[in-house]
Amino acid sequence: MNASDRTPADLLRSALAADPARPLVTFYDDATGERVELSVATFANWVAKTANLLQGELSAAPGDRLALLLPSHWQTAVWLLACSSVGVTVEVGGDPADADLVVAGPDTLEAGLACSGERIALSLAPLGRRFPAVPAGYADYAVEVPSQGDRFAPFVPVDPDAPALVVDGTEHSSAQLVERARADAEALGLTPGARLLSGLGYGDWKGLSAGLYAPLAAGGSVVLCRNLERLGGEGLEKRVESERVTHRAL
Repeated sequence: MNASDRTPADLLRSALAADPARPLVTFYDDATGERVELSVATFANWVAKTANLLQGELSAAPGDRLALLLPSHWQTAVWLLACSSVGVTVEVGGDPADADLVVAGPDTLEAGLACSGERIALSLAPLGRRFPAVPAGYADYAVEVPSQGDRFAPFVPVDPDAPALVVDGTEHSSAQLVERARADAEALGLTPGARLLSGLGYGDWKGLSAGLYAPLAAGGSVVLCRNLERLGGEGLEKRVESERVTHRAL
């Protein structure tokens, strides 16, 4: 990655320039049997579409706060990078009543209704399927995002020193987030091409770093596993072998 990268969106742009075809996020849900592999290019396309949805359809702008009420999931990773692209501050597990926007999954729809601003719901179903019926008070992400543009340009340049992420009660600017991700990558021994398997949740910094930011900062990739406890020891070792895992965070 480039030493000049100061936001997570910068890290993604550098990854795209270096090798767009390589895997970036491989997602497993061991409760449903789902497996999704996203190359850097495919992931970046989802990020661009979601950023365009944020900026164009939801009128989000730098300084706005988004309560992210989603578990570890490839679509959660997309939202984190989309918010970075626009300059929206993500509050992981934040209070919807204090947020300008909320993004919720099936288990957090009721809580998300406390947000008086825009509300987006994700089914988190395999293949990114729509809800059978759009939840009351929400727009369905799977309905809204496909028509968005494949390229994104912010109306206002993102300030690397502005708040970008709130997790564990700590606020990080984009630049601080990137610096911390690089330090974690070094501590984990991640190098370009590394494959980190993470069974950690996205509810704290450790899980977010292992499940997205540190591999991205290192020029590596993540095998993100939800409900990994259902797999068992033998199944885990088979996955490590089949996915060419080089590092683990469990």
